[in-house]
Amino acid sequence: MTQQLLASYNQDISTPWRSHSNYSRVALTQGYFFINFMGNKTAILIDIAFLLRRLKIIYPAIDLNDPIAVADQIYQIAELHLNSYNGKQISQLYRIFIYDCPPTNKKAHYPISHQPIDFAKTEQAKFRNQLHEVLKRKRKVAIRLGHLSKHSDGWQLKPQVLKRLLKKEILIDDLQDSDFNYDIRQKGVDMKIGIDIASLAYKKLVNQIILIAGDADFISAIKLARQEGIDFILDPLWSNIDDRLYEHTDGIYSVSPQPK
Repeated sequence: MTQQLLASYNQDISTPWRSHSNYSRVALTQGYFFINFMGNKTAILIDIAFLLRRLKIIYPAIDLNDPIAVADQIYQIAELHLNSYNGKQISQLYRIFIYDCPPTNKKAHYPISHQPIDFAKTEQAKFRNQLHEVLKRKRKVAIRLGHLSKHSDGWQLKPQVLKRLLKKEILIDDLQDSDFNYDIRQKGVDMKIGIDIASLAYKKLVNQIILIAGDADFISAIKLARQEGIDFILDPLWSNIDDRLYEHTDGIYSVSPQPK
């Protein structure tokens, strides 16, 4: 599509790009290209914690330890939402809003080996911080960071391990540090998403919102946006969702490959 548009534009190189009413110039990560807009302006809101969980399933070939590769894939998913079903771009990107929390800096001891751990120095924490920095440098991206709860229930047995333990497939003496997750709770992320939805709707900044998330916590904000005339699309990245979301959104649409 991009090559065709460029070829069409180059046929009339004597006319400055600013005078072409059917084209707008957009700077993306690499270079410039011309795209045909149909007057639609879209904001894309992404719950990063949810998206990272789904990336493991949808894009298994991606190195999830590479913040640049992950950021590029996130940006690509957002860009695909600007296209119609036949691949032609029909919407102008207003902004991509990224919602996440900074990694925890708590210190603890593993439940089995009792070895100390500084979460701020873990590979997961380094990756998350680097991912935020890479995304900040992307065109039309805004980072919205919440905070982590000061309260924690400590180490919790992973659900799949608990099932095996209850079925007596393993014994307590078989448990390892890797069978546990440390309880870390995000705060403020859902509120920031809700506030941004309301702000975008009331100020008439866009006429379409794409929300990449997987739960029904935002139904009230979605209903408000639709009452203000916003076309609201939910992308659950092929995950199972609450049936109420089919009723309170204008469509459920995932642009990424459906996992097998």
